[in-house]
Amino acid sequence: MSEIAAEPAGKGLVFAVDLGGTHLRIGLVDDAGKIHTLLKRHTPKDDSPLVLVEALANAADEWRRADYGPIIAASVMVPGAVDSGQAVVLSAPNLPSLINFGLKAVLQERLGLPVVLENDANAAAMGEMWLGAARGCRDVVSVTLGTGVGGGIVLGGRVWRGAHGAAGEIGHTTVDPFSGLKCKCGNTGCLELFASATAIVRMARESLAQFPQATLSSDDLTAEKVYDAGREGDELALTVFKRAGKYLGIGLASLMSVIDPEIIVINGGVVNGWDLFAPDMYQEISERAFQATAQQVKIARAECGDNAGLLGAARLAFDEME
Repeated sequence: MSEIAAEPAGKGLVFAVDLGGTHLRIGLVDDAGKIHTLLKRHTPKDDSPLVLVEALANAADEWRRADYGPIIAASVMVPGAVDSGQAVVLSAPNLPSLINFGLKAVLQERLGLPVVLENDANAAAMGEMWLGAARGCRDVVSVTLGTGVGGGIVLGGRVWRGAHGAAGEIGHTTVDPFSGLKCKCGNTGCLELFASATAIVRMARESLAQFPQATLSSDDLTAEKVYDAGREGDELALTVFKRAGKYLGIGLASLMSVIDPEIIVINGGVVNGWDLFAPDMYQEISERAFQATAQQVKIARAECGDNAGLLGAARLAFDEME
């Protein structure tokens, strides 16, 4: 557990949870966006979701005993779709035990607190609007380039979840229907297949035979290694990031035409390769989006880092409490 800030909490604290398939990150956040304490633990692996509930409850109990201040609500973001009533997780490929489990009601009873349940990308979009790259904006799209590609949409300052809680799934919009590549969602040619960290590794591995002089090898290949090679001028790596940038530009141009946001914020690990993919991303946008839109929609790198989701989750809880 690491201290980040210790100022008194004005309106109380939100117990904010970033619930990932591998790790869970939990913080106590005040209404100014200060994180009073933060911990990171492995996500419990068990067929029963109650094991996860107990892990969260134990952390809350520990912090209550430490008396950081009054905890007024909990806000949990999950890597999957949440139903429109924000009570049940509809899909979570990396946390299958939570699917159709009444997580909100069970947590509320166990914690004795009001609970907000939200998709992780939506929470990240709120975090960037509150304290990050989208400060001052009301119509925001957040695109996360991580293991997959996620998206969150804020319209008029409020998260837009859609009629069934599944809005913002930009990673599963089609950018190449003729590629023949099958996505885990069942579709072919999804953006996630070309612009995620997983895609970077796959495209690099598939291209090795075409670049005999490449410094990369198929052994322990990671997106970070492809990025490092690209910075050193490796032709294979540069080609991979160029391709990723093109497909990302196609996807963002479609977003601009449909939503016309003030800003698109891009976050996630793949953003480290910004200088390698951004030129081709911008080129595709300029060729495909309406010119008036392309010239006005700002595209920015995220500023809140790994804490965007925690901050956004907390902001959503404070808004709901008010």
